[in-house]
Amino acid sequence: MTAAPTEITVADIGGTHARFALARVQGGRVAQLGEAVTLKVADHGSLPLAWRAFAAAIGREPAKAAAIALACPIEGDVLKLTNNHWVLRPATLAGEIGVEKLSIVNDFGAVAHGVAQIDPAQLIHVCGPNRPLPERGVISIVGPGTGLGVAQLLRVEKSYHVLECEGGHVDFAPLDAFEDQLLQRLRQQFSRVSVERIASGPGLAQIYAALPGQQAVAPDDRTLWAAAIQGDDTRARAALDRFCLCLGAIIGDIALTHGAKAVVLAGGLAPRIAHLLPATGFAQRLTAKGRFASHMANLPVWLIAHPQPGLFGAAAFGAQFEA
Repeated sequence: MTAAPTEITVADIGGTHARFALARVQGGRVAQLGEAVTLKVADHGSLPLAWRAFAAAIGREPAKAAAIALACPIEGDVLKLTNNHWVLRPATLAGEIGVEKLSIVNDFGAVAHGVAQIDPAQLIHVCGPNRPLPERGVISIVGPGTGLGVAQLLRVEKSYHVLECEGGHVDFAPLDAFEDQLLQRLRQQFSRVSVERIASGPGLAQIYAALPGQQAVAPDDRTLWAAAIQGDDTRARAALDRFCLCLGAIIGDIALTHGAKAVVLAGGLAPRIAHLLPATGFAQRLTAKGRFASHMANLPVWLIAHPQPGLFGAAAFGAQFEA
């Protein structure tokens, strides 16, 4: 006899937003994901305070089993989110938020769990061969947002494994004169320049300021991204074109390092720029890997189109503990 679905609370905690929902899981898979409640991290002093705000928003106590995705490495007694002021202590967190069972996963580890369970209809083809995700082998999950998230999904037979990693913090490797200049500029601000400094939300302003011509002060990130995507500011659009070049090169490097057979784009920015990628050099940069160019040209790249991939992924992760 099949067990009834179990309700769990799921959360996706990033650098800018904290998202919460109730989910139903059954047999190790997500049966249903409820409506998301999105809160600004800056408006809440801690995760327990945001948890209470979520409870107030839904008008009831959340489920006593929870799965939380966090934008930081999941290791040690204290978790400090990379682009977020919250500090979490896994040993005491369950009691602080009032749950009886708690599982914690890296945010892009969660997205990888989501990719493993996603309906193929919620994947959009970006470039490379238009073929389904492989049943066996590694799939690289990469996503620009407040930072640059990276994870690996390893499919084996009818099972899968998720390998969490911090690929967004590898060194940036410039490929032309402009990127040489960009790297030099960033070195004046940071002791070390990782790819996340360029291929993330704040990276667009860095590129904007480094473009040749009259020096310009970039508007705030939200305004700059809107202008770049809409195309009404030529300098902002030029910065976005360069952003896509850098993103393609970085994703290609990650896929090579992982030995990937496919790539899935995620993150808060990917859905916003997906329609622009074909008109940029994104695909060309992704495949321009010298002796491995033909190998990379055979790599399918997809975009996860689920409206809440982090929450869905947290639910997929949590489902394993409720199976």
